Amino acid sequence: MSPASPPLSSGVASAPLGVSGEALVVLIVDDVPDNVAPLHDALDEAGYTVLVALDGESAIRRAIQALPDVILLDAVMPGIDGFEVARRLKADPDTTLIPILFMTGLTETEHLVAALEAGGADYVTKPIKPREVMARMGVHLRAAQHVKAGAVERSQARNALDAFGYASITVRASDGKLMWQTPLARDLLERYCGTQAPQTPPEVLSWLRRHLGEAQASREPPRLTLESGPRRLTFRLHLQVGDQDDSDLEEACDGDWLIVMQETSDAAVLESLAQAFGLTAREAEVLYWVVKGKINRDIGDILGTSPATVKKHLERIHAKMGVETRTAAAGMAINRVPLLQPHHGG
Repeated sequence: MSPASPPLSSGVASAPLGVSGEALVVLIVDDVPDNVAPLHDALDEAGYTVLVALDGESAIRRAIQALPDVILLDAVMPGIDGFEVARRLKADPDTTLIPILFMTGLTETEHLVAALEAGGADYVTKPIKPREVMARMGVHLRAAQHVKAGAVERSQARNALDAFGYASITVRASDGKLMWQTPLARDLLERYCGTQAPQTPPEVLSWLRRHLGEAQASREPPRLTLESGPRRLTFRLHLQVGDQDDSDLEEACDGDWLIVMQETSDAAVLESLAQAFGLTAREAEVLYWVVKGKINRDIGDILGTSPATVKKHLERIHAKMGVETRTAAAGMAINRVPLLQPHHGG
């Protein structure tokens, strides 16, 4: 009778912790419970949090719900097999980065190739040896955690912009898809453009594509400014993100671009106009748009009133300022209120 094997934990390092500092989560998928038990116990003893699914459908549901750090997936199962499970998980943005290790008794080359083509990062052959599984898992977990840590760091850095009044989005130039946005960016795009991810506002996409060559050549492109009443939203093309090869200009320009946005307001200008000439809040708004070169009809559309009402406001403005024409009123306003100097993003 052979001597007893030493406890598994004596030869296996403690499980690494995830980016959040918690134990890593492993999802085991196998339709034979007897196959799962020894591996489950070994992983549990090593410090992993272990989840189990006994068929393909439940595996997909469990993966989407729990977002495990790694999946150990049986290749051959009734119903949805492991290859299809892998393909579906890799097609879902929420689960595409989870490393999948196939567990298979199929050793023919075409089956192993099929496992890798379906999205598997690696495979182990049956009968399963827990030590081998954990050794291979460790390699892929470290790589996945490194990617996840970098993504968390980038996300935190970008979201920090929101606290300072800046918002940011990432747009893929090749198809115009809005790939990522901060919460503030989402609110601003809905308010100014009426769009939601993954749609990039047409005016923003057109501006981006028009100036990609300048950005790729490390020249600061002109900024885009969208106006809404006395408020405006300015877009600045910040940098290219990802791993595009700069030697291929066309391919690089089609990559993902980080755009930083900032909203500014002329509320202070309106207050200055009102104080300088003794105007009401609405009269200050009318004068503001006169300075911007808008005609009465346009001002009425902006303020939600009729051109006739705008004309009456303008008559009172002329009287208070002691001028007879809108041109004279605009000139006096600019001279008296320095904040009215042109401010355009380009």
